[in-house]
Amino acid sequence: MESRLTRLEAVQTMLLEIGQKSSTCTDISEFLQAVHAALGRIMYAANFFVALSDHEGPVNQVRFVYYVDEVDAPPSGDELFELKRGESPTAAVITSGKPLVMTAAEHVSKRADNADFGIGTIAEHWMGCPLLDQNHQVLGAIVIQSYDKQHTFSQEDQALFALIANHVSSALRGLQSMDRLERAVQERTALLAHEVAERRRAEAIQRALYELANLSATTTGGNELNTRLHEIISELVPARNFLIAIYHPDTGDISVPYFVDEKDDQAPVKRFDFGIGMSSYILRRKQAALLDKAGLDALVAGGDVARPLGNVDIASWMGAPMLLGDQAYGVIVVQSYDAAVLYTQADLDILAFMASHVAVAIARLQAEREIRRAKDALEEQNAALESALASLKAAQGELVRQEKLASLGRLVAGVAHEINTPLGICVTATSHLVEELKLTREDLAAGALDEDGLNQFLDIVDQSLRIMTTNTQRAAALVRSFKQVAVDQSSDDIRSFNLRKYLDEVLLSLQPKLKGKPIAVDIDCEERIEMASFPGAVSQIVTNMVMNSLVHGFEDGQSGKIKISGKLDGDFVVFEYSDDGAGMDTSTLAQLFDPFFTTKRGSGGSGLGAHILFNLVTGALGGTIKVASAPGMGLHYKLRFPKVKRR
Repeated sequence: MESRLTRLEAVQTMLLEIGQKSSTCTDISEFLQAVHAALGRIMYAANFFVALSDHEGPVNQVRFVYYVDEVDAPPSGDELFELKRGESPTAAVITSGKPLVMTAAEHVSKRADNADFGIGTIAEHWMGCPLLDQNHQVLGAIVIQSYDKQHTFSQEDQALFALIANHVSSALRGLQSMDRLERAVQERTALLAHEVAERRRAEAIQRALYELANLSATTTGGNELNTRLHEIISELVPARNFLIAIYHPDTGDISVPYFVDEKDDQAPVKRFDFGIGMSSYILRRKQAALLDKAGLDALVAGGDVARPLGNVDIASWMGAPMLLGDQAYGVIVVQSYDAAVLYTQADLDILAFMASHVAVAIARLQAEREIRRAKDALEEQNAALESALASLKAAQGELVRQEKLASLGRLVAGVAHEINTPLGICVTATSHLVEELKLTREDLAAGALDEDGLNQFLDIVDQSLRIMTTNTQRAAALVRSFKQVAVDQSSDDIRSFNLRKYLDEVLLSLQPKLKGKPIAVDIDCEERIEMASFPGAVSQIVTNMVMNSLVHGFEDGQSGKIKISGKLDGDFVVFEYSDDGAGMDTSTLAQLFDPFFTTKRGSGGSGLGAHILFNLVTGALGGTIKVASAPGMGLHYKLRFPKVKRR
């Protein structure tokens, strides 16, 4: 009982929906789609179609205006089909005007008698009802069918379907009413006409704005801009009488740079004080105004407009301020002397809209003039600054060159001093050997040379030669390392070298600087790092790091440690240098790479060591450099540069 009541409520809801759709839809397919959806909520409706008679042609022609089927493809909605009585179930319903329910067995039996009976796939259960007009003439047929034996239509389904067909018939009568269709067409036509008019108006305004923007971008102002502005606004509203007034806040007056009028050849005044005329009225209110002759006379009589300028025998008048934010640049005025040309609020809105964009154009032109003046001044200043900068760069380059040469000179002096020791030892050993040789020869000539004396002489020769060999090798190593480092520092050529071996050579050349200082240097560099880069840059970088540590990191006599490491990271070398010296605070660290910055000016610091170091890492080696330090924590560099440098 409850299920039946629920279904009846669903049927009632469906009938209400059909009624509502029939009053809102003008498209038959849309209406029938809604009917199909609602029908599916109360019974099985997977296969559903509607065929309507073609009243403009023969009565026996129909068109399938809606067709949904699980098996058969839908026919074209515009194609006409000729139906003969008894030819198909649909034709039987339309020609008889009576409902028809048919099972698959009945359909097969009919087709056995008539092979042409029906053109579609035979359904397990087929149900169709006629659609009738108010005179009970057949409009068409509404059909529902099932190809599934589990879904057949009961007597209750057939009764409900007949009821629904009756409501669909009523709805179709309304939908097919010519009056209703004509009204819909008329309403749609009127709506489209309004939309077209609005679109054309919007396109005209858009085109005018584009032309105005292009005009402000391509002209420098003057009469060309004003004339073209008049033409642009004339394309939107009738503007045979047109005036542009510009407000000058610095002098407190108004000028008229452009004036076109049917009755006056030129403006009554070219410049006047603010407060006079209609332009002052618009500027004071900062609002657009639309007036006729009576409205203008009322403003003059009421004292709102003082001393109107020009011809006041108007039929219609519009004025709009050129506003950008709260700043007023002037007024645009359009007026008509012809009673047939009366402006509307829509015209005033267009004029006000255009005036606001003209204000933007004027502001842009003024800003461009200011920018040009500022640019000229800046160009003069830039020329002077560039000249000063070129001189400064030349001086800085010379100082850097001198610093490099001074560094090389200090290296030469240190190596020369260091070579003196082994060479002096060699000279002393040679002199001693010569003297012993002389004494031995004298003993030999006198016949006093015995076996012990000869052995003693040979021991002296052996000892002297060992001393001379050791010291000459030491001197040769110093000269060799100095030669390679000196050549690299003065050369800009790329060559291949082993990083670890080269670091040993550089540190050997720095031994004169490290000698006598309690500073230990620890090298932890991978043996396999083969580079193709600028060795001179590497030498200069390491030299500057070590010298900076000796000058700035450690006090005289202070012990410390310097650690240098190198390792591969793909195609890059990660090079790290650290000391455990004094370190530096944040402000000093921030200026470390600035040229000429030093904390030991006058005490051996030039202020260019770290600057040259930074330029060599980022320039010659093509890498990056990071530095970290804190007071008492020493200084730590981390460099990363390509193993193979490409020019």
